[in-house]
Amino acid sequence: MEKIKMTIPLVEMDGDEMTRVLWKLIKDELLLPFIDLKTEYYDLGLEYRNQTDDKVTTDSALATKKYGVAVKCATITPNAARVEEYHLKEMWKSPNGTIRAILDGTVFRAPIIVKGIEPYVKNWVKPITIARHAYGDVYKATEMKIPEAGKCELVYTKENGEEIRELIHEFKGAGIVQGMHNLNHSIESFARSCFNFAIDTKQDLWFSSKDTISKKYDHTFKDIFEEIYEKEYKEKFEGLGIEYFYTLIDDAVARVIRSNGGYIWACKNYDGDVMSDMLATAFGSLSMMTSVLVSPDGKYEYEAAHGTVQRHYYKYLKGEETSTNPIATIFAWTGALRKRGELDGNKELMVFADKLEQACIHTVESGKMTKDLAIITTLKEAEALNTEEFIKAVRHTLEASL
Repeated sequence: MEKIKMTIPLVEMDGDEMTRVLWKLIKDELLLPFIDLKTEYYDLGLEYRNQTDDKVTTDSALATKKYGVAVKCATITPNAARVEEYHLKEMWKSPNGTIRAILDGTVFRAPIIVKGIEPYVKNWVKPITIARHAYGDVYKATEMKIPEAGKCELVYTKENGEEIRELIHEFKGAGIVQGMHNLNHSIESFARSCFNFAIDTKQDLWFSSKDTISKKYDHTFKDIFEEIYEKEYKEKFEGLGIEYFYTLIDDAVARVIRSNGGYIWACKNYDGDVMSDMLATAFGSLSMMTSVLVSPDGKYEYEAAHGTVQRHYYKYLKGEETSTNPIATIFAWTGALRKRGELDGNKELMVFADKLEQACIHTVESGKMTKDLAIITTLKEAEALNTEEFIKAVRHTLEASL
């Protein structure tokens, strides 16, 4: 068959360790034989980030703003051990955090539903999408160890020098303190991204926080969501027959467990971090979780929700066989290709993305899967394949559908 043409490139962000190996296999086996692939390539592997003083990460985010669609491989966020292992100049920041800040985006994560990989919560028959605010809270907090008795205050100094003070605590001995912040502008962007995504996907939207305890911080989130909804989105939601509502996060957890799925659950930064992993595990596997960063002005960056699969990479370097699940990374590519096709009016590209996703699902449902799924599947005769075998099985299924 003639290769599918692309007119505008998407931004390609390569990554680290085992997912970098998967990245090349996916391109070689599942994309390049079928698509005249056009990308603007950025190497976000840790070595090259270090070489460029992390400028490459900023450049890739700016390119995403230019072209509107990006696909990203998983990357290492270095800790002290990684600084030593990779001989880094410094402990570079999370690439995801840098990209989120530049795009002012919200992260949406949803499970990939496959027959034979049953959710631990049996009534979950539809995916639950987590919308995670990607700014502030504990991720930009300032922390201090309190060595001995003393007074700790929260102080805000206006530009004219006037001060506002609030007592945090009168310490009688050693302790700890943490100060965190957020920005109204960032919360507004978060809200609009959530409302727009709900409209795009025609799903109900929930937002949860703990405003009964946090009467200023969390309550501000609640108020901003409500104000934007009433002014800008209420009529659109009602026209589509979808609903927005606010609830306390503990009530949201109870509702989620009792629900059938099929909605978006918007959370503050830390809540979204924890709940997305909880949902991924409860749906079956973190390697079966999609992730897309959406900016309020409609820029999209697709990636897998999981990390670089370090343990498998070390086995791979020793020449040992690995059975790493590539499905979430494949779905990052299909999400980006579908969105590129949608924006460009390229129906062939959109159809290809759909068929590649279906090929992954049908391959697993036929009993051929990687080891992580074979361990938990309810299918009677599952065959655990290594990484390359599974990708080639997906290609065989894809070619039959094309």
